[in-house]
Amino acid sequence: MNLALVALIAGFSAILFAVYLASRILKQETGTSRMVEIHEAIREGAAAYLHRQSRAISVFIFILTILLALTLGFFAALTFAIGAFLSALAGYIGMIVAIQANVRAAHMARVGLDKAFATAFHGGTVTGMALTGLGLLGVSLLFYVVGQQPIQIVGLGFGASLTALFARVGGGIYTKAADMGADLVGKIEVGIPEDAPQNPAVIAD
Repeated sequence: MNLALVALIAGFSAILFAVYLASRILKQETGTSRMVEIHEAIREGAAAYLHRQSRAISVFIFILTILLALTLGFFAALTFAIGAFLSALAGYIGMIVAIQANVRAAHMARVGLDKAFATAFHGGTVTGMALTGLGLLGVSLLFYVVGQQPIQIVGLGFGASLTALFARVGGGIYTKAADMGADLVGKIEVGIPEDAPQNPAVIAD
């Protein structure tokens, strides 16, 4: 069997499995009203962060795409843009599902650690399957287009890696800033313990 076809089937299978796990997570209970309240605060903060990060990355990716089109050609720029989009999409899916899995895993922990672990594990698996599936779909479909010249799809990996790097660095800066803000304001200015639920910055951290 054609290996490119195997990769294409594996990519679709990974996406379908991710959708199945996400649907299972969303069907679970979210817990008490207080847990839902905290969950909504986390969801709003994460959505604001994703929106701001997407705006910043999109400008940079757009500029690089234009530069690649002028220097290496249209197809190289196209594969770069596709890779960046697929990487950002996988990260967005992973973030949204993780937020939904968090509150459900916390609720399941009140029943038993095995169920809480399963919920959290499934939430992380969705991210892995989405990333793997989208990557395989992108590579295999472009491989069918370029035929025996796979060197032309190197831009796909470049775009995906660059977007992941931006997201990783941006997320690290965001969480570290939240951690320092929670410590400084909470412990020094207000005098409450570290990671106390009364401190809103702890949620971001």
